[in-house]
Amino acid sequence: MERISAVFAGLPSQEKVARMMLRLGLSVRNGNAYCGDVEMSDTALGKAAGADRRVARSAIDKIGKDHELSRFFVGLRPIALLADITPQIGCSTLAIVPTNASMPGIIADVSAVLLAAGVSIRQVVIDDPDGENVHLLVVIDGNIPAEFIPSLKQCRGVASLILR
Repeated sequence: MERISAVFAGLPSQEKVARMMLRLGLSVRNGNAYCGDVEMSDTALGKAAGADRRVARSAIDKIGKDHELSRFFVGLRPIALLADITPQIGCSTLAIVPTNASMPGIIADVSAVLLAAGVSIRQVVIDDPDGENVHLLVVIDGNIPAEFIPSLKQCRGVASLILR
């Protein structure tokens, strides 16, 4: 998010805190950081970001004082990522590396192939959408029939496919 870079220009430790909060879905409300409804201490937040509590407090305050960031961070919510526990819940994960993460239609094409295979989608998450290591994580019920894997690899925008 470009606004984070602009607001935290010259403050790399605070920017690191803000980006970690974004990645984890931590919100800022009433001058404090929250994971869902659980208030996070400045110490815990700083430690998780590799900074101290004062850096975390400064980042939270800066977010609260910037109208655009404040409006954005107040609406964040954490989600449970099922991709790491698929064996325990009878699911599989497709990790798709896109040729270009902003290309329209990647999810639509992959979903169409999964529909044809008779496979239900449980969750779709874009991991690190602004970074260099972008993955589209698709959690599905059961396994993909092997005959559909070539069709998945041929979907628009799919550079590579990793089955877990």
